[in-house]
Amino acid sequence: MIDVESQLALIKRGAEELLVEAELVEKLKTGRPLRVKAGFDPTAPDLHLGHTVLINKLRHFQELGHHVMFLIGDFTGMIGDPTGKNATRPPLSREQIKQNALTYQDQVFKILDPEKTEICFNSTWFDSLGAAGMIRLAAQHTVARMLERDDFAKRYAANQPIAIHEFLYPLCQGYDSVAMQADVELGGTDQKFNLLVGRELQKHYGQTPQCILTMPLLEGLDGVNKMSKSLGNYIGIAEPPREIFGKLMSISDELMWRYYELLSFRSSNEIAQLKRDVAEGANPRDIKISLAQELVARFHGQDAARAALEDFLARFQRGAIPDDMPELSLPAGPVAQVLKQAGLVASTSEALRLIDGGGVRIDGVKIEDRALQLQAGSTIVLQVGKRKFARITLY
Repeated sequence: MIDVESQLALIKRGAEELLVEAELVEKLKTGRPLRVKAGFDPTAPDLHLGHTVLINKLRHFQELGHHVMFLIGDFTGMIGDPTGKNATRPPLSREQIKQNALTYQDQVFKILDPEKTEICFNSTWFDSLGAAGMIRLAAQHTVARMLERDDFAKRYAANQPIAIHEFLYPLCQGYDSVAMQADVELGGTDQKFNLLVGRELQKHYGQTPQCILTMPLLEGLDGVNKMSKSLGNYIGIAEPPREIFGKLMSISDELMWRYYELLSFRSSNEIAQLKRDVAEGANPRDIKISLAQELVARFHGQDAARAALEDFLARFQRGAIPDDMPELSLPAGPVAQVLKQAGLVASTSEALRLIDGGGVRIDGVKIEDRALQLQAGSTIVLQVGKRKFARITLY
């Protein structure tokens, strides 16, 4: 097995927080494969790149020889976790959960090694726990401790309702760690409270408490908000290759490095070299193409990645976009406003009408969201119709 220092470097790559590092070092020193857990509630049928941040980290643990447990929360999904929200996430039916779970299993093995992955369902232990067992579990935590969770505290202070069953969610997630005897649990930064509950419950049940590794929440295409289907700023891993490629090419140059760190399987040294290349004059677009190819290949195969690249080159480098066009430097903001400032439309209302009609493109990709916010730090080609173009650097 790889030495502890090298393992720790890969484990911490891109991570937000490791609790408790000294405990993890001791676990790694034993030389035994650690039981590494991450849970996903199948609340929607498809995964997007934001979900894969955790799955990529599970892959890192696999590469280091540890035992990865991919937990599908088919029981907790029916409770509904309000994490990061000020209102309860609607619980799903058993049938909805079952259908979504099937697609999760298909998609996750595009990243994880199926021969080295244990798929778990928390209904396995919760269906047999029963009402009496749930009451005993609820006795392990106090209302005061629950109100330490940020979203609960805010809702309580604002006199917004908190249903009793919502308190059960952190307890159930924590009990998952007991049932699975987890050495390490991964989660987003918005899951920290729930992960800590797992540590406390493991102590109560006489287990060595798990270490916690929190991963940052991936920003969506807008570069600001967490990637989310509801916000329309996501890249679904089951989307067509051309769509994935085009969306990745639309992100800002600054956000590209964030995606490299959290989504790419290139080594830290390779990414550092790419940054040096850009600093020495390499075109960021070429570096972005490399990222797009890697991710399309991961989810659709090398042939699809090559085809997506050929399509991109055909549209942007072989005459589809002219070499001679106005080059402007404009403030970032709503796409309709940028179109007007660039002189490509007479008014924002005309811009909105053209967007609705499918007549506006960014780097050859049709814009569908009239509220799209263009972010500072990137250079894009805005196109209106077939003949109006402008290369714009946003600041």
